[in-house]
Amino acid sequence: MKFPRLIILFILLTTGVVTLAQTKFGTKDGQINFVSNAQLELIKASSRKLEGILDPATNQFAFRVNIRSFEGFNSSMQRDHFNENYLESEKVPTASFTGKIIEQIDLLSDGSYEVRAKGDLDIHGQKQTRIIKSKTNIQDGIMNVEANFLVPLSDHNISIPRIVSQKIATEIEVSIKAVLTKQP
Repeated sequence: MKFPRLIILFILLTTGVVTLAQTKFGTKDGQINFVSNAQLELIKASSRKLEGILDPATNQFAFRVNIRSFEGFNSSMQRDHFNENYLESEKVPTASFTGKIIEQIDLLSDGSYEVRAKGDLDIHGQKQTRIIKSKTNIQDGIMNVEANFLVPLSDHNISIPRIVSQKIATEIEVSIKAVLTKQP
């Protein structure tokens, strides 16, 4: 009778390991903010529609946001120009960052980590390989991620007409806060 118990125990243990290895973290309501702090104008906008998934088994991730989900501009005209003239959200409706966490850490264990995420930042249909530092805190299966970085508009083929060049910064400050939970 010991042999069948060992088989059952083995099956339970390996099933638990397989389930653990398939755990992914995700969010559908992360927050992303941007600030353009130009000489003549301060422009701020944010979205609570940042979606993302992270696979702790491979350290791979993918995040995206719908460009039209940004709100909080100084005026509706400013939002229209952002969508129509600069990011052309009809042609390129999303921005994304996909890649892999460089550090080899156990993302299933509680703790605070500073990690570097290397991947393709795709804005306005132009991909740039970037390394973005982030702070990650994991507590009881919930992952909080925060990151701050600069995005040069020229890297993503976003041109600013000379007439408004003092109202729009050439580098945009971006910040992200997301709470990722285990996904079924």
